Amino acid sequence: MFDTRPNREAEVALVGRSNVGKSTLMRELTGHTFDTGGKPGVTRQPNHYDWAPEDFVITDLPGFGFMSGVEEDYREEIKTNIVRYLEEYAENILVGILVVDGKSVIDIIDRHSGPDEIPYDVEMFHFLQDLGVPTVVAVNKMDKVDDKDERLNELCDRLGLYPPWKQWQDTIAPITAKRGQIDSLNEAVRTHLHDQQRDDLFKFF
Repeated sequence: MFDTRPNREAEVALVGRSNVGKSTLMRELTGHTFDTGGKPGVTRQPNHYDWAPEDFVITDLPGFGFMSGVEEDYREEIKTNIVRYLEEYAENILVGILVVDGKSVIDIIDRHSGPDEIPYDVEMFHFLQDLGVPTVVAVNKMDKVDDKDERLNELCDRLGLYPPWKQWQDTIAPITAKRGQIDSLNEAVRTHLHDQQRDDLFKFF
């Protein structure tokens, strides 16, 4: 189990597959560089970033799903630890940010959809909601997507949200973290913080 969490009451947690740009997004949000590897699955413990005066932490959880050169048992262990972490701190997590790769997410979801299989991204989205954690899907790398509206509508459809995506702007946030284009995510996060009377945390988003 991950045991590196600082003693902070309020939290925003980033979850998602390996290699979708979570660490890049974390860097954009905090202005702080984290150790990231060149290959998926290098982040194996959560990265936490907290501020001295505020009772608040942003957490980047390790990536789940396929990781090259990582045994399946270990992948499952990481996924189990992520699930346990989210369960344990669900009441502290003001917003869960599920980061997906806008370019490949539909293909990945469709490839892993079947009678006996729920794709990780869809499963994680519903899991966060079942825990009562307000969830924003940060659809990253949108600079590489040609028909943005169509792609986001398809994603809504896969997540069980009724398209068009534009009616879900507090849930679906198209971003390009590498270019610092994360305004839609900040807006969505602020909506959820405001709902929980935490406007004091707006300065971080």
